[in-house]
Amino acid sequence: MDSKAIFKEAMQLRPADRLQLIEWLAESLDKPDKKIEEIWAIEAEKRYEALVAGQVKTIPLDEIIQRYK
Repeated sequence: MDSKAIFKEAMQLRPADRLQLIEWLAESLDKPDKKIEEIWAIEAEKRYEALVAGQVKTIPLDEIIQRYK
């Protein structure tokens, strides 16, 4: 069954059931990738350590907002 056929069949459902189907589909796409999360955790730690060590310059939020107005 192709996606168009599934869509046509789903359109026969009651609105509440279609909403439930949407939620299930959205949840199926929102699965975190453990490998990517591990990589980001390591990167976040490196960035924090660089900040604490004074190796990076911070920019005040007001300055950023002014820069991109």
